[in-house]
Amino acid sequence: MIYLDNAATTVVCKSAYNKMIKLLSDDYANPSAIYSFSSSARREMNLARYSIAKLINAEPVEIYFTSGGTESDNWALRGINNGEKKHIITTSFEHHAIINTCKYLEKKGFDVTYVEPDEFGIVDPDKIRRAIRKNDTFLISVMFANNEIGTIQPIKEIGKIAHENNIIFHTDAVQAFGHIQIDVKELNIDMLSASSHKCYGPKGTGILYVRQGIKFQPFIHGGSQERKMRAGTENVPAIAGFGAACAEIMSKNNYNQAYILSLRNHFIKRITSEIDYCIINGSQLSRLPGNINVSFAYVDGEALLIQLDLHDIVCSAGSACNAGQKQVSHVIKSIHVPELYSYGTVRFTLDEHNTIEEIDQTVDELKEIIIKLRQMSSEYKTRLKV
Repeated sequence: MIYLDNAATTVVCKSAYNKMIKLLSDDYANPSAIYSFSSSARREMNLARYSIAKLINAEPVEIYFTSGGTESDNWALRGINNGEKKHIITTSFEHHAIINTCKYLEKKGFDVTYVEPDEFGIVDPDKIRRAIRKNDTFLISVMFANNEIGTIQPIKEIGKIAHENNIIFHTDAVQAFGHIQIDVKELNIDMLSASSHKCYGPKGTGILYVRQGIKFQPFIHGGSQERKMRAGTENVPAIAGFGAACAEIMSKNNYNQAYILSLRNHFIKRITSEIDYCIINGSQLSRLPGNINVSFAYVDGEALLIQLDLHDIVCSAGSACNAGQKQVSHVIKSIHVPELYSYGTVRFTLDEHNTIEEIDQTVDELKEIIIKLRQMSSEYKTRLKV
């Protein structure tokens, strides 16, 4: 199998796996207990909190463990003590964890402005600035890197605009965390969401970074876990695995970006030079190293995915959270991909485990599959006659 869907989930790294096994089989105590047996579990949680904080230049006390990116996004938008202010600024191509939470808040009386990206999938900071309402905007939430087209946003500039106007700035960094350098202090980030399984940790845990000094409300009520901000017994094995994955990431040379980028560029060069009627979506300069989002005209994206799967090549049409929905994604619509191409959109996401041989095999198979699919397309046949 050739696995090219790392934006959906990554393999659990060996250090995370080994750490989890130890906590599942040996050090399985409840970390909130007072007896000495629980000390190992508490120590592993503290170590994980430290490793995760260090990865983004935060303080351990600013890290709150959650069940994953979706919960962290919900908490970020719903947990701010906003007083009388009711206005939120976000973008039209956020992950649905942000979009649908904003829709929920609108029903509760909040007002949300959805800023459109440009045709390259980049948000203009000046559009954010113009959307601010004096004395009413209390939160700006812009994703660090888009989960479908991989474009990296001008986070530092947007954060600076937020701070100049005394507005809290949150970023959904689920796709970026652990893959590119993030410094929350340098980038003016007040809150950040991340998910373990997107960066070689286990599923079922994530974090919300909240800068010290921000007035914030508990998300789950009950016990005193997570400094009385998120009740419930912690998922210690998963948290420890997340921390181990972050520690391993920090040991790598610049996240192995150069290698992954070389694979991506080779992939794009072959696709664009050897397959007609295809376009690469999003900026080719400001995007995650392993992301290739491509649209093929005269091809049904779902049929293409099925055929690739039959050839043991794994990729996706976009966000795994919306798989199975036969429609053009809101991200592709937001950057105005022509309709002729939009229904043939596929996302390939690479990581350090992929090889140049896998990329070449994928492109070779892709070329043959697209030829067969286009032969069944009446639109394509008409095109050939013109």
